[in-house]
Amino acid sequence: MFGIVAEDYPFTLLELERRFADDASCRNYLFSLRWPDGFRCPRCGVREVSAMVRDLWLCLGCGYQSSVLAGTVFQDSHLGLPVWFRAIWHITSQKNGISALGLQRVLGLGSYKTAWLMLHKLRQAMVRPGRDRLAGVVDVDEAYWGAKEQGGATGRRTYTKALIGVAAQHDGKGIGRVRLQRIADTSRKSLHGFIAATIAPGSTVCTDGLNAYRNLVDYAHDREVQRQQREGEHLLPRVHRVISLLKRWLLGTHQGAIAHEYLDDYLNEFVFRFNRRRSASRGKLFYRLAQQAVQIAPTTYDQLVRT
Repeated sequence: MFGIVAEDYPFTLLELERRFADDASCRNYLFSLRWPDGFRCPRCGVREVSAMVRDLWLCLGCGYQSSVLAGTVFQDSHLGLPVWFRAIWHITSQKNGISALGLQRVLGLGSYKTAWLMLHKLRQAMVRPGRDRLAGVVDVDEAYWGAKEQGGATGRRTYTKALIGVAAQHDGKGIGRVRLQRIADTSRKSLHGFIAATIAPGSTVCTDGLNAYRNLVDYAHDREVQRQQREGEHLLPRVHRVISLLKRWLLGTHQGAIAHEYLDDYLNEFVFRFNRRRSASRGKLFYRLAQQAVQIAPTTYDQLVRT
């Protein structure tokens, strides 16, 4: 009944509409994504299960009742699963993404708030639980996001802008995978913490001459100081290319209207897109996001606005 082969996904919007026209077909798909090797009770681990009413599953070992939607992005949503599937398709099929207003219009939602909440929930699902850290040779730098400040901010000091840690893995002469994360400041604690969270020990970390990068533990450190900078020349061209693309995306798709408290969600989306930029199929991106959406805990509107 739930025999969906690995990495099975629609290739076109028409196929998506035909295949996932009702909640039952969507639940079938999500069941196979959540339990690809067959159902296992989250409480006792027993595989024997019996179907119940209201799409619940009864464990025959301990009597625990489970739902394919419980503990996922879709938990407690009043929207039908076909609407969610169309939202995932539109988010992943657009090269530069979609704004909440754009999603509201294309799905015919009556509320901007609903579209905004869907987008943020799905952006949080763009971070795969337990994802591998970057490895090999990795460039690290920082970038600022926010309106121009009126006096007071010089060098790496800032009062109202958000500070973003950026790590870009070498792939020959090009850029491999990246990681972006909002950081508190340019202190040694913040920068070393960002590196530890995003780069595997034993890797080579390339930075500029900022003193806070000194004394890295568990990494080879390639520290370069810019002696004389020519126009358009950077010590770390990979991270500067990523920073440029990020700012262009934020200013383009989202018109720069990014509140600092939600910036990490947008960074998650940028990383998800950038690291899959060579994917030959938009359908595969749909598959990846749906797969990750059943692996993360649900988030409510109240939880989001309190962040």
